[in-house]
Amino acid sequence: MQLKINNLKYLIKPVYRTVLVSIFMTGAISAQEIIEENKDVVSTDSKEVIDTSKRFKIDGVAAVVGDYVVLESDISREFEMLQQGGVSAEDMPTRCEMFGKLLEDKLYMHHSVQDSLVVNEAEIRSRVDQQINAFSQQIGSMDKLVKFYKKGTEQELRDMFYDVNKNGQMVKIMQDEITGEIEVTPEEVRQFFNSISEEERPIFGTELRVAQIVVIPDTTDDEKQKVINRLNEFRSDVLDNGASFTTKAVLYSDDEASKRTGGRYTLNRTRPEMVKEFREVAFTLQEGEVSEPFKTIFGYHIIRLEKIRGQEYDVQHILLRPKITDDNIKLAKAKLENTRQRIIDGDISFADAALEISDQDETKYDGGQLRNPETQDYSFELTKMDTELYTQLQNLSDGDVSVVYQDEDRENPVMFKILTVTERKEEHQAEFAKDYLKIKDLALQEKQLKEIEKWQESKILETFISIANEQKSCDFKSNWLKQEN
Repeated sequence: MQLKINNLKYLIKPVYRTVLVSIFMTGAISAQEIIEENKDVVSTDSKEVIDTSKRFKIDGVAAVVGDYVVLESDISREFEMLQQGGVSAEDMPTRCEMFGKLLEDKLYMHHSVQDSLVVNEAEIRSRVDQQINAFSQQIGSMDKLVKFYKKGTEQELRDMFYDVNKNGQMVKIMQDEITGEIEVTPEEVRQFFNSISEEERPIFGTELRVAQIVVIPDTTDDEKQKVINRLNEFRSDVLDNGASFTTKAVLYSDDEASKRTGGRYTLNRTRPEMVKEFREVAFTLQEGEVSEPFKTIFGYHIIRLEKIRGQEYDVQHILLRPKITDDNIKLAKAKLENTRQRIIDGDISFADAALEISDQDETKYDGGQLRNPETQDYSFELTKMDTELYTQLQNLSDGDVSVVYQDEDRENPVMFKILTVTERKEEHQAEFAKDYLKIKDLALQEKQLKEIEKWQESKILETFISIANEQKSCDFKSNWLKQEN
């Protein structure tokens, strides 16, 4: 039972890792050749007609699934990416398992096209820009990133990222189409739990509930006015003198994720991907217009609307953040240190202190309780906890208050926080009442897995699939060799 659950997580949810090479887990990097069913192929060298079995051997094609191919090099490249991502030898799949996963991806991709499921090209381009900008910063420079992926130019790298993201998106939308409407009733959850023998019931690791208080250094009105004035200068130079908005974004914007591309983002009216204030300003502009400076949680912006394409808006922006003085940083830290001592002395509870001084609105009204972004509840499984958070909590007993930590996030380059463990649940075997939500998730995943398997069985039979002779020795879990049955 547990093995099935683990397999389902791999099938349904694309694997995203925080390491540099991780995005390539969502799809193979391959030339997407269109193969017409039962057609001979013309050799580009000799112009002679050859059959597909010979073509497999010449071109290194491992399989054809509908309109897509899997190359021998795709399989090897997936292993290379896993190794670069730090996956140990004992955790590596076999070559046949990897090949089977690529076949599944191509089946999803083929039928996403057949079912006219549309990928958002602008969204993919925007995501590629953000990924490449982030990765180039992480590795040190764009040149290093290009060399890391053994590409000749930045454009070749961008094309590769685009293909991988598009393939991954095609897989995801097809999976969502298959499983999106599946739900489980309480009775189905009960039956699922009772179907697992007591000795095989899952073990849930130690879980913590964590609260924090965050204090963010303020900035002065003078510093705020300085960035507003600076943005007005940029705007005037663009509108009155024909200066390049792109150049100013590259040189001056504090948005590291977009500055290399001139501050470009693509917004969609139907999907709120940016903060409300940003979208409201962008959607009021005409093409070529540049906004007045305005404020969001990230700082102060100006936006230039490049083009409107239906529901999609191509924009550029420049972000400037007011400087934070050393004195304001010291004041913020001292404020939190004083509050920490009041909590330790028993003068105020952690929850009341959070309500009184925390600058984090999403937690201060709930006693400072952190919400797990993976599960959307308040529990964090110790073994799956973010490494930095784990390090800050590992020596805390229930009710202890951590030292003051300096931190940062997308909105704030400097912030201070203290943490406490409000509840600890030790490792235990699953209990229906206590762990209902987790058991419900497992029951849902099991039901989704069955639907995925049913869909695969059906689609494999109706899809043109040809496996090269060298790959037919694999013991596939799915009926990929149907033509030989």
